[in-house]
Amino acid sequence: MPFKLNANRRHHIPKQSFKTTNWAAYDASLRQRGSLTVWVTEEAIAAWTAEPRTTRGGQRTYSALAILTALTLRAVFRLALRQAEGLIGSVIRLLGLDLAVPDHSTLSRRAETLEVPRPRTGAGTEPVHLLVDSTGLKLCGAGEWLLEKHGTKVRRSWRKLHLGMDADTGQIVASLLTPKDVDDGSQVGFLLDQISGPIASFTGDGAYDQEGVSSSVTARHPKANIIVPPRTTAVPSDTAEIAPTQRDRHLQHIAKHGRMAWQTASGYTKRARAETSISRFKQVIGDGLRSHTDQRQATEVGVAVHVLNRMLDLGRPNSVRIA
Repeated sequence: MPFKLNANRRHHIPKQSFKTTNWAAYDASLRQRGSLTVWVTEEAIAAWTAEPRTTRGGQRTYSALAILTALTLRAVFRLALRQAEGLIGSVIRLLGLDLAVPDHSTLSRRAETLEVPRPRTGAGTEPVHLLVDSTGLKLCGAGEWLLEKHGTKVRRSWRKLHLGMDADTGQIVASLLTPKDVDDGSQVGFLLDQISGPIASFTGDGAYDQEGVSSSVTARHPKANIIVPPRTTAVPSDTAEIAPTQRDRHLQHIAKHGRMAWQTASGYTKRARAETSISRFKQVIGDGLRSHTDQRQATEVGVAVHVLNRMLDLGRPNSVRIA
């Protein structure tokens, strides 16, 4: 019965409409995302080889930027390693360059130790409004068609991806890959350690309503506003009347005005942008991991974050609500 009442209530909430005010520029940026010249930069070509091959038959040494370029193309176009090798080779030939092509074995081996550039944190020195969320990524395994065809049940293997997003710029500023059974709140400290600048606010869903999360945020950023919805069974602290914590103030506001009003007043509604970021990740990159070792999977995620942030640099929509 409560579910039915809730469904009826939501049915009467009008759907919001938005208009993109910079459509021409955004449309051009969408086309640029498929341009090879965007991903194969002059800087990468200039620093393609780390050092010349000095002995006959010796193995070539490619720069980290060359390997990153190859793995970036792999992520953008969702290619296997051999296909990524073929694409890099065709691009080099089309450009008329005399450069060697890293083979698929080299790409796989170098992915184990490649250091992917860290995402930029915020615009200038402005504090970041951090949004956090997590999602599952499938590991390589039998496809859905085989399961449907043969009717067998298998234990799916998953990894959990934790993301931290700048609410103002849309950039992913922190990422972490963990086993699927890891608690979201326990990884907050590791996400925060990836952000060098100050944080103005920390926003997450009810899974982050933990004392450890508050402690991790406060220890690193004492002035940060922690915007996490208290659980429905939450009770105020013993000092709520004389020295209320941020969580106590959230509970007081919810008790007085209701949870929906609290979401608007606190700025919690911005958390939907984190869900949008995860949706972008799965639509552009995919919902699975191709690599087989932990370190290569971490590199794969780092390259994916690098790609998504680069796409935002090319252009993002400016949307205004019209209804």
